[in-house]
Amino acid sequence: MTKVLVVDDQVLIRAGLAALLRAAPGIDVVGEASDGAEAVDMAAKLRPELILMDIRMPGVSGVVATERILAAADGNPPRIVVLTTFDLDEYVYAALRAGASGFLLKEIGPQRLLAAIDAVMAGDMLFAPSVTRRLIETYVAAAPTPPADDVPPALDALTGRELEVLRLVGKGLANTEIAGTLVVTESTVKTHFNRALAKLHLSSRAQAVVLAYETGLVTPGGRRS
Repeated sequence: MTKVLVVDDQVLIRAGLAALLRAAPGIDVVGEASDGAEAVDMAAKLRPELILMDIRMPGVSGVVATERILAAADGNPPRIVVLTTFDLDEYVYAALRAGASGFLLKEIGPQRLLAAIDAVMAGDMLFAPSVTRRLIETYVAAAPTPPADDVPPALDALTGRELEVLRLVGKGLANTEIAGTLVVTESTVKTHFNRALAKLHLSSRAQAVVLAYETGLVTPGGRRS
């Protein structure tokens, strides 16, 4: 059973999500929180495996709650999926930087929601790579361009192959596509990527994409391959 915490300040949306998930096989809704502060407390007590986190809430926002929950997690942090009304929301970018595993629009249908939960628990992002690139480019394009070093200083702990895998992840390629590009197995790609995440102290694929853009490893508007 996947333990899920539902966080939303709108009681009807929160109740509807919780009811839907309680009726689904393999999901155990362990709690419902009405704001970010309550979410942080409940996450510490209930230790959910996945959190559906509303991003715009009074008081402690979903972004701040995500940061606090992941900072306090030890060993096996929960996967956090932010919920938003708009697909290009500055708060969503901040949540990805904080370590969220992706985002869903609140208009998502029941079957897609359940499929998305399965995907994130399997380690995938919850949105297509094209959406990832569009989101990141929107909020990174205006930032100052980092120095054009061969290897950005923030990434100098990575091996050449780990760096290349991170670059391709940043461009939006899936593991199967990266394996084909580098002529290696998909399991080898996963190994290199997981090592890169550990060295960079990152917790999600989306966070790795953000870092790839912010360090200049991938440039906004750059070609996918």
